[in-house]
Amino acid sequence: MALDDDIKLFEQIPVFRLLEPDALRLLAFSAETKLLRAGDVLCAAPAQLEGGYLVLKGSLAIFESRDALGEPSKIVQAPGLVGELAMIAQTEAAGSIIAREPTTLLRVSRAVFHRVLGEYPRSANAVRRMVSERLSSLSSELTPLG
Repeated sequence: MALDDDIKLFEQIPVFRLLEPDALRLLAFSAETKLLRAGDVLCAAPAQLEGGYLVLKGSLAIFESRDALGEPSKIVQAPGLVGELAMIAQTEAAGSIIAREPTTLLRVSRAVFHRVLGEYPRSANAVRRMVSERLSSLSSELTPLG
C-alpha cells in the first residue's frame, strides 16, 4: 500500500484523527506491516502488548480465554484498531487475538508513538485530553464500594 493510502486508513481511527498531519504521516511511515494467515495468533493472553495494530485488510477475533474457545468477545475489522492503550502505556492483552482470515496489520509500537508525540506537542496534548476524558468518564461510571 502507498503511504497516502495508509494515512487515509489511519484517519478513520479516532485516536489518530487527533494527530497533526505531519505527525500522522510520520506515524504511518514508521509503522511496521505484519501479515497473518487465517488462524494465526497475534497474541495469546496473558501477554504484554507492545503497541497497537491497525487492521488494514481482514479481521481479528478477540477471545477472553487463552485457548480461544467459544465465540469471540469482539471482532475487529478493517479499518480497526487493537491495542490503542498499549501505544501509550504497558498493557496486557485482555484476551487472545487471532486472525479470522488473511489479515494485514500495521503495527504502531509504543516507542514510535511516544517519539511522534514527543516531536508534536499539540498532538500529544490532544491525545492526553482524550485519555483524561475517557478516564474521567470511566471514573464517574464506577460505583463506590461499600
